[in-house]
Amino acid sequence: MLARNKAWAEYERAKDPEYFSRLENVQTPDVLWIGCSDSRVAANVITGTLPGEVFVHRNIANMVVHTDLNLMSVLEYAVNVLKVKHVIVCGHYGCGGVAAAMTNKSYGLINKWLRNIKDVYRLHQEELEAIPDEQARLDRLTELNVIEQVYDLAKTTVVQKAWKDRNGPHLHGWVYRLSDGIIHPLVEREPGSAVEDIYRFDFDA
Repeated sequence: MLARNKAWAEYERAKDPEYFSRLENVQTPDVLWIGCSDSRVAANVITGTLPGEVFVHRNIANMVVHTDLNLMSVLEYAVNVLKVKHVIVCGHYGCGGVAAAMTNKSYGLINKWLRNIKDVYRLHQEELEAIPDEQARLDRLTELNVIEQVYDLAKTTVVQKAWKDRNGPHLHGWVYRLSDGIIHPLVEREPGSAVEDIYRFDFDA
């Protein structure tokens, strides 16, 4: 890997002598990407973007958990400091975290994380259990999980305050298919989109 790194750096410098100096001095991404830790779903690779264009946070099954200080710190920095215009939650079909959450197996510490996905299953249990094919049910839970995580973004004070102050960012839910490399949009929430009253914050109070 170190040898490949040197070869890559030399290749980029040969193409563009200013490549690294530009990256060193500025970071102005328009997008925060919240994706899965799966090694096959690298944001820059599957979107064809360059270093510096996407600010990335990854965790198991692309979750937006309000008690996760790592995620919330990344979100606050991206929204309030970098002023990103878009926040994307991108899941992927064949997600091991979603598949594990559909079982009754105990996985130790990870059970606490998977519990959040099980909650998504419970919310949509009637729809999911009406799907006879197990793979189709897994795919649908993957989609529903992305949709719920986008809604969880809209519940945060970080996003709601930014919507009020600067009419941004837009929220997007996407799902990536490993078998063909294509990203499929699932949901979009524009700034100011409605959330249930109990989740809405009054910043003027």
